[in-house]
Amino acid sequence: MKAYQTDDTICAPATAPGHAAIAIVRLSGPESFSIAGKIFLPRKKNLQVTALTSHRMYLGQIMDGDEAVDEVLLTRFVAPNSYTAENMVEISSHGSPYIQQKIIQLMLDNGARFANPGEFTLRAFLNGRMDLSQAEAVADLIASNSEASRLIAFNQLRGHFSGRIKDLRQKLLEFASLIELELDFSEEDVEFADRMQLGDLLNVIDDEVKVLRESFATGNALKHGIPVAIIGKPNVGKSTLLNALLNEERAIVSEIPGTTRDTIEDTITINGIAFRFIDTAGLRESEDHIESVGIERTHEKIRQAAIILYLFDVSSTGLEEIAQTILEFKEKVGDEDKHLILIANKIDLLEEIPHHFRNLVDLETIFVSAKRKENISMITESLLKAVDAAPEDKHAILVTSSRHYEALSQTSEAIAAVRNGIAGEIPGDLLAIDLRGALHHLGSITGEVTSDEILGEIFGRFCIGK
Repeated sequence: MKAYQTDDTICAPATAPGHAAIAIVRLSGPESFSIAGKIFLPRKKNLQVTALTSHRMYLGQIMDGDEAVDEVLLTRFVAPNSYTAENMVEISSHGSPYIQQKIIQLMLDNGARFANPGEFTLRAFLNGRMDLSQAEAVADLIASNSEASRLIAFNQLRGHFSGRIKDLRQKLLEFASLIELELDFSEEDVEFADRMQLGDLLNVIDDEVKVLRESFATGNALKHGIPVAIIGKPNVGKSTLLNALLNEERAIVSEIPGTTRDTIEDTITINGIAFRFIDTAGLRESEDHIESVGIERTHEKIRQAAIILYLFDVSSTGLEEIAQTILEFKEKVGDEDKHLILIANKIDLLEEIPHHFRNLVDLETIFVSAKRKENISMITESLLKAVDAAPEDKHAILVTSSRHYEALSQTSEAIAAVRNGIAGEIPGDLLAIDLRGALHHLGSITGEVTSDEILGEIFGRFCIGK
């Protein structure tokens, strides 16, 4: 793994760019206190930055030579009790972009270096302040847009997920060490690791790994928002329904068929769960090239969606036509687990709801008027019921990262190879290779085993200053 430079001092704004009431600028590294001492003048005389009490705020001024730049609050964090586990300084100034830039420039002039994206958190990881999965959770927590995504990221940050992984790895490591020990006594043909016990342990570990892998579909959806596609023929009210769900005029509404020629997406949060609604082009045969492209994108969005709202005009659509459309839809999508909810729209045009629709092919049907916003709440209630994925246990562990999912899948493959090796009574040195593989893949999740490329990819997605 590349030896990242941590012996210099970095600085960056820790708050979003732009005008605000306050802004925070960070310093981290061995010269943090020295650099801060050159530009900060405490209000209380005879105080030096190097003598300030850790984790306390001090009022003073940022000085550019003899000129005061701003009145600020400075907090000194003495290693290892800081975010990066290094000596650290945070300066809270007024939120003028000019003032922020001026403070940063003064830090740079006095020996600091501008931080790379995610470098503060990278140093926290390299200094043992957190493991790799916890570091990734920091970025997820910053990007969370719902209570569900916040909770998942926060649990991961507190080590719930990495604790489970470390426990599994430790159990496997104990047996792997016995196998390795056998290799030292290969000429004496001794067996320290009971193969039956090892097989039982592999079954237990693989079951837990499988549970974590299967949670990815749920965790990934909750993290990014449950994708919900609104589909149906042209002019049945899809855009009107989207606007009613979002409670704003997001999509263009027209009586001309084929108005929506591309997908329109927006997100709302219902009971702490984010739903990504996708208004799609009307499903029909079209000779218009642009509309045809939109319809093809509709089929792609249907394949990506977790929930499908199939909208039809209840005033002009027969039961046989709906049943046939659903059959064609299922054949095209090829996913029996896709959750389909029928939305019978335009009930405002009926004197009464046709009785035969209530038993429509044993599927859930909701009767609405998107134009008048009638029964829209029934759709949101149905969506929440469809997402039984939201765990009742607030401490439930859900995998949200494709990197973690891939590592868990590779772990399962390595475990399967070990089990096959035990069944085939292969030598211990070959078993050891597959056990090392399983340990490697589990360790890559928490950063016990990692590479320069992985670290660059993970921390490169962070904002500067975090």
